[in-house]
Amino acid sequence: MKTLPTTLPGVLLFELDVFGDQRGRFMETYRRERYRELGVELDFVQDNFSSSSRGVLRGLHYQLENPQGKLVHVTRGEVFDVAVDIRVGSPTFGQWFGALLSADNHRQMWIPPGFAHGFLVTSEQVDFAYKVTAPYSPSDERALAWNDPQLNVAWPLQACVDGAPTLSARDRAAPLLAAADLPRLSP
Repeated sequence: MKTLPTTLPGVLLFELDVFGDQRGRFMETYRRERYRELGVELDFVQDNFSSSSRGVLRGLHYQLENPQGKLVHVTRGEVFDVAVDIRVGSPTFGQWFGALLSADNHRQMWIPPGFAHGFLVTSEQVDFAYKVTAPYSPSDERALAWNDPQLNVAWPLQACVDGAPTLSARDRAAPLLAAADLPRLSP
């Protein structure tokens, strides 16, 4: 497994080792000891899975009182995956990092607690898996506007039908960073 550079301290991008032959392929997607050596030291308490079609944008999500760290990867298709530093007082507050994650490039991203997370589906279909460090709490979940000009995320909107992403009602109504309730985590 290789660790690839990112622009945000704490956000990690991994390229998994894949072993294949005429039968198909095999890859190890998680082993606690290996990830701890690489800086992912929190325990995972829940696994999540979503399936979406081209142009769906999920995010930018975070939990206020019970922040989640997320280890994410794609099992089918491709997404543009984004982490945004929302730790008040952090030198990288409001900055984002994005990367293509796909079933073909075998990449994972670690998004620590204190970061908002989202992804845009760039393939016809995607299956997206993630491990989280805190249980999902609907009343605690928050979102940021995906198109906040302060964040200026360079979403690959050419992947969307008619150039516009498909959003949930909650994501359409998400506030800008300047008006959002943010977790009080030390950077």
